[in-house]
Amino acid sequence: MKIIRYVFFILLSLLACPISYLTAEQDPVSVNPLFEMRFGQDQTKALRVNDAIFQATGFGNTFLVATSEGNVIIDTSMPFNAARHKRLLTAENSGPIKYIILTHGHGDHIGGIPHWKQPGTQIIAQKNFIAFQHYLARLKGFFALRNAAQFSLPIPKSREWPGNYGAVIEPTIFFEDKYEFELGGVKFIVMSTPGETYDHATVWIPKYKAAFIGDNYYESFPNIYTLRGTQPRWALDYINSLNKVLDLKPEIVLPSHGMPIIGQAEIVRKLTRYRNAVQYVHDETVKGMNAGKDVWTLMNEIKLPAELDVGEGYGKLSWSIRGIYEGYVGWFDLNPATMYEKPPSSVYPAIVKLTGGADKVAGVAMEKFQAGLMIEALHLCDMALSADATHEIALQTKLKALEELRERCRNSNERGWLDFSIKQTKDKLVGKK
Repeated sequence: MKIIRYVFFILLSLLACPISYLTAEQDPVSVNPLFEMRFGQDQTKALRVNDAIFQATGFGNTFLVATSEGNVIIDTSMPFNAARHKRLLTAENSGPIKYIILTHGHGDHIGGIPHWKQPGTQIIAQKNFIAFQHYLARLKGFFALRNAAQFSLPIPKSREWPGNYGAVIEPTIFFEDKYEFELGGVKFIVMSTPGETYDHATVWIPKYKAAFIGDNYYESFPNIYTLRGTQPRWALDYINSLNKVLDLKPEIVLPSHGMPIIGQAEIVRKLTRYRNAVQYVHDETVKGMNAGKDVWTLMNEIKLPAELDVGEGYGKLSWSIRGIYEGYVGWFDLNPATMYEKPPSSVYPAIVKLTGGADKVAGVAMEKFQAGLMIEALHLCDMALSADATHEIALQTKLKALEELRERCRNSNERGWLDFSIKQTKDKLVGKK
């Protein structure tokens, strides 16, 4: 089966983006994120988009735009990619780096700045970049653990909290809505286009009719809610920003992950379909909220029509639906019990006792597993383990259910979290011996 891989990655302390994007038509089996780390590593020559634009591919693409007065770099990838990207791109044009433009502040876009920055290089970012970097630094320990889990990395050691405003800010030029400059007779227009982040920007080069659109488009439904955690990503921002790009009538669109889209007709087809998919999920969620439906009902009910099915290799509809719902109104579900500090799991041991003990609950969990009801089996295992954390049947059943879910999953983020939980469960079983 042919697989088109579009790769994002994040390392420990840097908040990042998707690992793998795969088309809906291919219905691919998910892969371990670690297997995707080599994506682009075998690239021996930069991709020539046209006579002035070159792309180095990897965990975040790096672009070089050559002019007669020096070069512009758009995004810098991760630190471990930056030296290779620089080698590939400077082989095409070794002129001075006059500007670095950042489409947003995720680690797979800013990690290579030190490799490209020269004396006098100006670095451009949208003004919300500053607040975003402080947010990431503020929660550095929290994200380090979750990034390690989601992306199959070793769990890092905890570090000293950097404080509320401990980020290092490298850009030298900040703009609110738009920033324009000219270099070597080529005009660059950097526009605010929030979506993936609220500091997100698009770079438009009228001479080449080329739009560098960062992470507001890739070959999967967008990650409107990411399991590792983030501030709300507003669906309407994605829609408005994609409309802004479409209004430019570009003939080249260069996402920060994946390959360029060439030709106005193909750009219109892909970006319109993508925008409409986001619009559909947003609107159906909001209509369901107004009809009094709870978030769980909507997560089960809302499905993309076939003509809008852009795949769920990275972002997933059910997570995005909950992200939209709770992004608008928060976590309270009208049930008075949820107003208080005791979660439902606080009564699990009492329920287990009423049923006759952990053996009974673990037995029902096994029945659910055998019936193919993996999620129900996991919930029951959690109940049994709340009463006896080392209950072998419950741990074995949980492990089997997790492994079956991993076999079924088609989403790289889901795969990362399942792998993480499988390892934890195996460690507990080994600890019993």
